[in-house]
Amino acid sequence: MTTEDLSAPAPSIQQSPAGTPDPREGERVFADDRAHLFHSWAAQGAVNPIPVAGAAGRHFWDYSGKRYLDFSSQFINLNIGHAHPKVVAAIKEQADRICMIASTFANDKRGEAARLIAELAPGDLNHVFFTNGGADANEHAVRMARMHTGRPKVLSAYRSYHGGTATAISLTGDPRRWANENSGSASGNIAHFFGPYLYRSHFHATTEAEESARALAHLEQVIAFEGPSTIAAIVLESVVGTAGILVPPAGYLAGVRALCDRYGIMLIADEVMSGFGRAGEWFAIDHWGVTPDLITFAKGVNSGYVPLGGVIISDAVYATFHDVAYPGGLTYSGHPLACAAAVATITAMKEEGIVENAARIGEQVLGPGLREIASRHPSVGEVRGLGVFWAVELVRNRETREMLVPYAAGGAQTRPVDEVVAACKERGMWPVYNYNRIHMVPPCNITDEEAREGLAILDEALDAADRYVD
Repeated sequence: MTTEDLSAPAPSIQQSPAGTPDPREGERVFADDRAHLFHSWAAQGAVNPIPVAGAAGRHFWDYSGKRYLDFSSQFINLNIGHAHPKVVAAIKEQADRICMIASTFANDKRGEAARLIAELAPGDLNHVFFTNGGADANEHAVRMARMHTGRPKVLSAYRSYHGGTATAISLTGDPRRWANENSGSASGNIAHFFGPYLYRSHFHATTEAEESARALAHLEQVIAFEGPSTIAAIVLESVVGTAGILVPPAGYLAGVRALCDRYGIMLIADEVMSGFGRAGEWFAIDHWGVTPDLITFAKGVNSGYVPLGGVIISDAVYATFHDVAYPGGLTYSGHPLACAAAVATITAMKEEGIVENAARIGEQVLGPGLREIASRHPSVGEVRGLGVFWAVELVRNRETREMLVPYAAGGAQTRPVDEVVAACKERGMWPVYNYNRIHMVPPCNITDEEAREGLAILDEALDAADRYVD
């Protein structure tokens, strides 16, 4: 299949694998869900999911036949879109050969996936440990760093999300950490710091250069007060995802790397969301030419078709476990179906120029389009991003930069952004949102026409936010 084939519109509901519209079947799907399914990150009584009948390309549709342009990439993991034929075929072929083999055996797709991932990684990150997803990738990266350094403590940013398991949620800065700490579900030996965020600078900076320098000075102070000899690793999202799509200023990641080298600290780059084309490079950190000691990944490695994540390991960390057993593993580490999907995904992305397409869409369509939208809507305080990874920050007042929805808000306070999201969905575009931000994160192989369609829908929907401007 060529890139042009992928650019074709998704099939209509009548042509879809789900068949013609069938509201009664949709009712049955909904009833089963609400009777038996426990949803994540939700009060169960408030859950009201849309039953999805099918999906292809950059669209999915419900049982009434309504189609949605997927500007969420589901959980920002569907980097090559829905039902990519090459990946679907690879999964089917692998299922016919062997569905499962323990990780103690060598498997062709497992080894090939590890090789392809290592070849994409910077520097001497030549080894891959497979996990089931991003949270356990961060769990294992931290465990490796602690064992390699012999130190217990890890630093991470307040504006961050690293996963829902014990160590990962402790690393996380966003409010989901609080309830886990209250319940005793979080782990210890984690300290947080403020990363760069010029629009809401904690350091009274007025330029990116000032923000970078002052954020690095702050981080070094945190290292000093926490005790350099106690710190195993600093964990950073190369581009902060859920907490704001914050692109680091020039020099910041290189500065963090220098601090880590100065104090013997491991640098772990969390590329779970930003990796595999999302930021217009194979790994977002490639934009700044920085080589971490460990990279965590998941999501886009196989577009989420089968659960897969992992840690890419430097030669130095790998050597720690050459003669000493690594005390960790997972039953489904390197699952053959997941690895076959990863091989097919990476191969398709190379053959079809999907990473290059993501970079171009960001530079030529999404970036300019969002800046134009901002000029028309007083509720837009800032747009930022790269590749197909963008945030629209909404405010009540551009001068004061008061957030349209407060940090950690719930209930009626979220209404202004809820209305924007509802207007997007009503018009057939499914976005991501977090407090006062709309995130525009379509698949990396989105076409120019589809990107402009999503922008046009957002442009109309933001009228709802403008009504709340002071």
